[in-house]
Amino acid sequence: MADFGASELDAFAREVRAELAAMYPPELKDGSARTDPEAVWGGRRFAGSDDPQVTWMKRVAAKGWTTPTWPKAYGGAGLSAAEARVVEKELAKYRPPLLAFGIWMLGPVLLEYANEEQKQEHLPKIVNGEIRWCQGYSEPGAGSDLAGLATRCEDKGDHWLINGSKIWTSYADKADWCFCLVRTDFSKKHEGISFVLIDMASPGVETRPIQLISGESPFCETFFTDVKIPKGNLVGRVNGGWEIAKRLLQYERQNISAGFGEGGSAGGASGDLASIAKTYGAAEDPDLRRRITENKMNFQALRQTIARSAAESRAGNGPSATTSIIKYAAAEFAKERSELMIEALGHQGLGWDGPGFETPEIMATRGWLRTKANSIEGGTSEVNLNVVAKRVLGLPDPK
Repeated sequence: MADFGASELDAFAREVRAELAAMYPPELKDGSARTDPEAVWGGRRFAGSDDPQVTWMKRVAAKGWTTPTWPKAYGGAGLSAAEARVVEKELAKYRPPLLAFGIWMLGPVLLEYANEEQKQEHLPKIVNGEIRWCQGYSEPGAGSDLAGLATRCEDKGDHWLINGSKIWTSYADKADWCFCLVRTDFSKKHEGISFVLIDMASPGVETRPIQLISGESPFCETFFTDVKIPKGNLVGRVNGGWEIAKRLLQYERQNISAGFGEGGSAGGASGDLASIAKTYGAAEDPDLRRRITENKMNFQALRQTIARSAAESRAGNGPSATTSIIKYAAAEFAKERSELMIEALGHQGLGWDGPGFETPEIMATRGWLRTKANSIEGGTSEVNLNVVAKRVLGLPDPK
């Protein structure tokens, strides 16, 4: 669809608004539905499910609106950037139809680097929420030094054989497939890495959830023992995975940062800080008031920067190294906000469970612990600062 003028975009918005209202399941609208919380992530386990959330996902996907700018040939809607913004704005009024690493990270790099057969195989399933993906990057001995990974991928003629392990693999225990970095050449560092796709149902794949200090277990250890994958599961060229890995990280950082942007919930998930400070009697502290105001101003500036960066990304060739600036700042402001939240709650900020603590207090405490991962996921803050130094500021490597 071609770009519209203002009046045509208004008409398109009215059309989208009416269609979404008609498509939205009444059970979700009136709150009577008991949906599986994992349904919003899709995947094999929901094939044939009558969960209202799955129904909602399928209806939106049928329009191509889970990936509005992707080509129609792969299940997207083929919309312009302006039209996609209209769809995304209207969808934001409802439950998310689909949350997916496939949409945020894998899909965009498949569009850039995959061959046509791989695109036809994987992209429509991503659009329709048929396959849930996880990311196999970090390893026990190669976290911040991602290029030091050692998971071995050997060419066995008619297949690849994979042995090794990954760590901090988000939702690996729930995922159907994994996009994974493996070593195909041990004589080189960055140039010896390849990018492969692994069916998590393959023999030899094992996952073990890791319990965090917050009490949650979203991350896993993932083990590959003599795992065979087809030769066609290699994306790009052999030993060319580092370029794909870096590109995917830009999309990941862009997505993490988007959660702090306009309409995102990450920056204010625990409620308004000023109101909480008043409720819990902390608002009389002038220093706390100053720091709350400063944090709110920082988040507003961050949201404006994210909006500008997103517009530049849509107008250009996708995200750039500036995503590292935004990701670093978002992580720091989020951690600071959670610290302020706990301080404003006073002794109620010690809430964990049981009588004497309200649900918001417990959520704030556990959320504060969870923000410690903000400066690690999507590349550590130290790695992102290095990217900014080299790719944005053009500073030389230290001697």
